[in-house]
Amino acid sequence: MRDWKVGNLLLVLGILAGVGLALAGLNRWLPGDHELKDLAAVMQAVVTMAAIIYAGIVAAAKLEVFRDFEPHLTISHQVNHRAVGDSYAHIAAKVTLHNSSKVRVEVRSGIFRIHQIAPLEDPEIENIYSQVFEARELDDLQWPTLDETQPAWEENELVIEPGEAHHYTVEFIISVDHKTVLIYTYFYNSYYLKGRKAPQGWGETTVYDILEKGRTPAKEVC
Repeated sequence: MRDWKVGNLLLVLGILAGVGLALAGLNRWLPGDHELKDLAAVMQAVVTMAAIIYAGIVAAAKLEVFRDFEPHLTISHQVNHRAVGDSYAHIAAKVTLHNSSKVRVEVRSGIFRIHQIAPLEDPEIENIYSQVFEARELDDLQWPTLDETQPAWEENELVIEPGEAHHYTVEFIISVDHKTVLIYTYFYNSYYLKGRKAPQGWGETTVYDILEKGRTPAKEVC
């Protein structure tokens, strides 16, 4: 629907440009003392001004529809783990930040977090469920947080050009008693301004199962 509207705006702009060129040709073709020459010049000026204004409207509409100048990152995870010592597991999450927009994206801060999903006692699970689906107090399930870090980068330290990708590895060490975890990463949009429709940032969530000792190693989860 929006593409159709922009197409119509471009069509009208093309018509205005054509009329302006026709009037310019007419103005040049008419003799200097012809009574229609001044009228053609006036009409040409009016059409030219209308075309300029309309071009601005088209540019604004295209910016709104396609957001050509809005930054955007697509985040993805690859997770694996291994035992370290008798009581702990090391989890590595390879985070890929792909710039799927047409402008450079600079990241200055973010959040890396790991949550416990299993094992949990039934009363705790019921409370987590109730907060979202019964009491409607929250929008997302609030799994217990095991660890969190908030990295920060200096200016121009983490910049992703259009079409390019940056890889960053997040590491956690947790008890082998944890069987299923949720890994959450979020990167703040350094270009965000309050009141704009642009996103405040971009995130990704991955649920990962840690198999018990003696079982086949877990496969990589994307």
